[in-house]
Amino acid sequence: MKIELLADYFQFYLQDDDQSLGLLADAWSKDATNRLRIAVAPGIVGVQTARNDRLVVEVEVTPTEPPLATESWAHVVEADLLCATGRIVIAGCSDYFPDARRLRVDAGAYRVRVLFGYGSPATDSIGDLMRYRVELWPTAQAGQTAVLKAGPAVWAG
Repeated sequence: MKIELLADYFQFYLQDDDQSLGLLADAWSKDATNRLRIAVAPGIVGVQTARNDRLVVEVEVTPTEPPLATESWAHVVEADLLCATGRIVIAGCSDYFPDARRLRVDAGAYRVRVLFGYGSPATDSIGDLMRYRVELWPTAQAGQTAVLKAGPAVWAG
């Protein structure tokens, strides 16, 4: 599924539908911003984007871990997301929460893989990091937030 959203303030979110969650203020550490490119807190994963603009996020929920294919991606990172409500909200940070796009899933823990890609294979400019794919699958055990493929050292946003 493809979701168009505004990555206002250079970010978008995947979060449980419980609005009392979703506080990333302390999670945007130097490591989260410069190395991970995501911030993680209970019930939410914030994804840092290279542009403060409208973008399309490709989202896939699978029953098991999908194959890891990093060749066409500049940066790949994984983290965990607990979804107690069975609804995952995908939104830009200034989106009106009640109107944001929701995915229905089984309640529980999910592994989230975020893949960042250039708009065209011929570019490798940070400003051209315009493709975003999110893969989610249920997980029985918590994992570490991890960079599976490190992207550019300097990051806009």
